[in-house]
Amino acid sequence: MQILANSSRRNFLKIVATAGGGLVLGFNWADSEASATSATHFAPAAVDFNSYLSISPQGVVTILSPNPEVGQGIKTAFPIIVAEELDADWTKVVVEQAPLDTKKFERQVAGGSGSIPHSWERLRKAGATARQMLVEAGAKRWNVPTAECTTSTGFVLHSSSGRKLSYGELATEASQLSVPNNVKLKAVKDFKLIGSSIKNVDNPKIITGKPLFGLDFYREGMLFAMIQRPAFGYKLKSLNADAAKAMSGIVNVVTFENSVAVVGKSTWQVKKAKDALKIEWEKADALESTADHNRIFKELLDGSGATVRRKDGDVDAAFKNAAKVVKAEYQCPFLPHNPLEPMNFFAHVRPDGAELVGPTQTPELARNETAKLLGITPDKVSVQLTRMGGGFGRRLKADYVVEAVQVSKLVNAPVKVIWSREDDMTGGSYRPAVRYRFEAALDAQGNMVGYKLRGASINAGNSTREDNFPAGAVDNLLIDSVDHKSPITTGPWRAPITNFLAFAEQSFMDEVAQAAGKDPVQFRLELLDKAKQKPAGAIKYDIDRMKGVINLAVEKSGWGKKKDANGKPVAQGFSVYFSHRSYVAQVGEVAVVKGKPVLQKVYSAADCGVIINQSGSQQQVRGCIVDGIGHAMYGNITFKDGVPEQKNFNEYRLIRLNEIPEIDVHFVQNEIDPTGLGEPSLPPAGGAVANAIYKATGKRLRSQPFVEQEEFKSVS
Repeated sequence: MQILANSSRRNFLKIVATAGGGLVLGFNWADSEASATSATHFAPAAVDFNSYLSISPQGVVTILSPNPEVGQGIKTAFPIIVAEELDADWTKVVVEQAPLDTKKFERQVAGGSGSIPHSWERLRKAGATARQMLVEAGAKRWNVPTAECTTSTGFVLHSSSGRKLSYGELATEASQLSVPNNVKLKAVKDFKLIGSSIKNVDNPKIITGKPLFGLDFYREGMLFAMIQRPAFGYKLKSLNADAAKAMSGIVNVVTFENSVAVVGKSTWQVKKAKDALKIEWEKADALESTADHNRIFKELLDGSGATVRRKDGDVDAAFKNAAKVVKAEYQCPFLPHNPLEPMNFFAHVRPDGAELVGPTQTPELARNETAKLLGITPDKVSVQLTRMGGGFGRRLKADYVVEAVQVSKLVNAPVKVIWSREDDMTGGSYRPAVRYRFEAALDAQGNMVGYKLRGASINAGNSTREDNFPAGAVDNLLIDSVDHKSPITTGPWRAPITNFLAFAEQSFMDEVAQAAGKDPVQFRLELLDKAKQKPAGAIKYDIDRMKGVINLAVEKSGWGKKKDANGKPVAQGFSVYFSHRSYVAQVGEVAVVKGKPVLQKVYSAADCGVIINQSGSQQQVRGCIVDGIGHAMYGNITFKDGVPEQKNFNEYRLIRLNEIPEIDVHFVQNEIDPTGLGEPSLPPAGGAVANAIYKATGKRLRSQPFVEQEEFKSVS
């Protein structure tokens, strides 16, 4: 058992008795003052609370889940952690989505793979505290020492006398006790729920079509709105809405900034009226095309305005004295997020404030942007969260929420703004387009003694991750970046920057290994050994954890030894990456079928610390790999004079079910606190596939999407 001291500030804030009795434990995710209180009502407004654990007299354990559920499984993982330390009966755990409440909760965000790492210890303490209080209540009832009492699946037990009491029977008594200053946490080896496979708590509602998502939300009397937005670099010149206003069900047509909103009584009516608008746009900024971006990339890479992100050793001398120099450039396009559920949000602006309901990864940002727009304080804005039908970073922005607020204010009514698929794909906030230039210097023994990387990007800021491997393993290293500001809007896209950088770095690493005449895996391991024994500058990744996933992937994939049915070596490609605090290595296997390379299998080895839910974790890894492969193979959005050329799935290619390979997922077993899993398995996927395609065909793919590259098309 692990003992955590709460010191002078107790973590768990309040015990209250509900009107019907029971234990209600509010717990703060940060260190905050705690107190125990009996009351006849729940006390959700108590200062500094930010989540609740309650136990009813019937033994039902209710957890309010504060973080947005975007499909990452947080609404299941959070209660698993609490229930584990509580020793609860999982069949009696109920989970409810909490609204935005910055006084009671911290970090109500779905992004950065950070929810579990942030809340892991806090959730464990919450469950352990309640369990300890229930034990004390049982011991008091039986008049026995607490040391003689234990717990199991919702009961306090006194083994020597054969007596037991349910948590529900003890909940009210427990609520009268003082909150303990010290709580004992379970040893990892004693976990029963954590590490097992538990179904998503929302599965029954999802499968039976119960209302969960933003698009499901409906309120009697609300209006619907669809918005026509300008393409990138344009502004509104004139509007003729006469025909639209005359159509059935249309309430109003309003303008704000450079957008035109059609407001009516049904989605279909406002869509038809939107199509009837006569709008004239005029140029307001540069009208960029994809061809312009290719030119801009070359100018940025050849120019002198880059910002140095990291410099170790004497790079010029290393390249001047090199036995061999390897150079290559890699490029990725803009990508839309394409969540299954397009953007939508409900807003009701009233004289006393605003009410918001819908899918957002950052409810606090939505609230604050609304307050800023309306000129009111944030406490006048309420935000209810719905489950999200995907986000992938798109819902980290609040632009679509602010639109709903704008329209509600203009028409003085509750309004739900809905984006069509075309709105979603052409509305911006794309993954930034980037081109990378790599150079590596090898000595006569094939050791990498010099390394240069320049990232040229469009609206990405720093497109490098200067401290990632191989930084620290190469004595002479220069990493810099340069960015172009464009009217085309960009934003976070699942595993920001690394979603493409990993492919480029890991593919180039294979090119260098080949030039050195070394096995790609052995080449990486030698660099890691070098970083361990004689580091060059700061090391900001865990060398042993990275080697651990490499070795596990090698073992599970039979790297370099595997034969096909004809006894020929299987074409395997390797990739390993550190992102969002976790480590993932992958091996792709490709065969040439009827003259075309076909991805047949991917092995994945991940180290993300303790696994909370085997089911959810497996799905996270598989989803990341499919996402990474699909966009590397097919994803591309292009522009002509500021207008996106792909507007729906008939023009934008996604991976199809029959193109998804077999995926074999493995995890490193350790007792490290969870380090995140929502994104880390995506970045290495593209590199594993590209390196396997090269092994199978001899064609090196340096740009995405792969299927549009001449190297891919020329395989026969």
